[in-house]
Amino acid sequence: SDHMTREEFACARLSRCTNLRDAVRMSDLSSTAATSFPAPVISLPTGPDVLRTYSGVLICLEIVFGSLVWILVASSNVPVPLLQGWVMFVSLTMFVLSSVYLIVFVLRVADKINTDWNLLDVVYHFTALLFYFGASVLEAAATASAAGVIQLVNANSTAPSVVLPPGNIISNMDARQYSINVVATVFAFVVTACYACSLFMGFRRWKL
Repeated sequence: SDHMTREEFACARLSRCTNLRDAVRMSDLSSTAATSFPAPVISLPTGPDVLRTYSGVLICLEIVFGSLVWILVASSNVPVPLLQGWVMFVSLTMFVLSSVYLIVFVLRVADKINTDWNLLDVVYHFTALLFYFGASVLEAAATASAAGVIQLVNANSTAPSVVLPPGNIISNMDARQYSINVVATVFAFVVTACYACSLFMGFRRWKL
């Protein structure tokens, strides 16, 4: 009877050791999983609530005014393609990226992607600000180059004769194209200001 008791005692100790090793192994696996898949870092709310924040409103303004920039430049038939081709590329690209960025938050997709969204927000708006500022300057240069163009239209002819101003950049725009590009230039700088404000607010969220 004593011999059987010692065997049972040994089996019990072995069972406890096995259970302890299993518990330690599961704890290590849980710790590794938590390290490999950290929770997403998000300061902005997700869902429709993001539209009630200043950052959400700014992104909406970036999308709306940004769409006006490429629509206006395209409607003027891109009279200076060397400069305005880049303006079209930047405004269209930023329009698409900002739209996707907003959709990711509105549809709560950001909650399912494990990344530092605060840092990503800063990087995105810093890059967008640089590109859009350059595009705004080019659009302003293309428009300003046509400011001195004087068109003398013969009443009996559909082809105007144009007196071009001296300069490195020459833009052959009529009055309609010039007016459209003036408005496009204004909106381009408005969008640039929106990206600058978004960058400032994103930087504050990232540092807090």
